[in-house]
Parts: sequence; structure tokens; C-alpha cells
Amino acid sequence: MKNWKPNSWRAKTAKHLPVYENEGKLNEVLKEISKFPPLVFAGETRTLKHMLGEVSEGKAFLFQGGDCAESFEEFHPDNIRDLFKVILQVSLILTVSSHLPIVKIGRVAGQFSKPRSSSTEVINGKELPSYLGDNINGMKFDEQSRKPDPGRLLKSYSQSASTLNLLRAFSQGGFADLSKVHLWNMDFVNKSADKKFKEIQNKVMEALNFMHA
Repeated sequence: MKNWKPNSWRAKTAKHLPVYENEGKLNEVLKEISKFPPLVFAGETRTLKHMLGEVSEGKAFLFQGGDCAESFEEFHPDNIRDLFKVILQVSLILTVSSHLPIVKIGRVAGQFSKPRSSSTEVINGKELPSYLGDNINGMKFDEQSRKPDPGRLLKSYSQSASTLNLLRAFSQGGFADLSKVHLWNMDFVNKSADKKFKEIQNKVMEALNFMHA
């Protein structure tokens, strides 16, 4: 990692990279994005690095959740909130069950690209470039939509920044309070007939009562 640089990947072999018709436009967009603030700050990266070290030593447990790929169409504060909520709910149960701190990682705020096994796909005899994610091209199966568009990179940055800002607000504004997370789990358990869920929830209740004692 000592020799890593932001453009180190360009020296590596990569398959199925998008081919842009207008390289000049692509370079303009990349130059513009390079002037934007970082999505994740150095302090956050150092904190995560330390936490992952704890995971590798068995002192913590890593839990990652999120979509296979984000989309422009489904971008909405409620969807971001619901994902964060589920991650918190599962993490609380994992904490009580494993007796370890949980390192929570969201597959979100920049998870647009989709690796594909083939650079093209064929439908009804028509062959077009594969859908590579909303930050590159569109899912609709037509020539215009499947054409890589550099402008999508700008939109993906904007959506990622907005998502991260909302997640930071949720995590620091009381939304992640353990008591609230417990109530969400209780609501789920009350609607379930499975005794295992109730047993786990009782353990969570005991742990929270101990913490508040």
C-alpha cells in the first residue's frame, strides 16, 4: 500500500472498462470531479483502518449491508433511512449474540458500478453493450441508453455526497440510539410467531437494561 496512488489502477489489467466515444468530454468530467471535496475524509479512513485491524484479530465482527448496485431512479431519503435502519437492527442483535463490537459497513453512497461476465449482451438477436451501472450507462436496452455517458459520473458523485451527508446526520443525530433500535426490533418480533426471535430479543432487552443500570 506504500506505493498506492489514486491513479495506480491505471497500470493494472482490467476487463470490460467502458469505452467512451468522447474522450475529451470524459477528461473534462474527471478534471472537474478531481476538484470536488473527498466523499470520505482521512480521519474516517484511519478510523475504519483501525476497526478492520480489530476485526482481523478477532476483537470485532464486520457486518456489511446494502444493494448490489445503487440507482439514480431509486434515490430517496426514505430508502437511505430504511437501509441504515436495517443495518442498525442486525448489528444490535449481532452485538448481543457475539459479545463483540460490530464494525458496520454500508454498501452505499457510491456503489453504482456492476461487474459483468461479458462486455455485451444479446436480446432477441440484438447485441448491445452490457449495463455497467448507472454511473456509466442506462439499464434500458437501447443504443442511446447503453452508450457510456461521462455526465453520469457527475450525477453519481452528487448522489453519493448527498447520501453520505444524510447517513452522517442519522448516525450523529440520535437516530442510531440503541433504545430506538431495540423498539424497531420489538415491533418486528411482535409480528412474528417464531420463538427464536423472542429469545434473542429478550437477550437484547437484558443487555440494554444492564447498560442503563
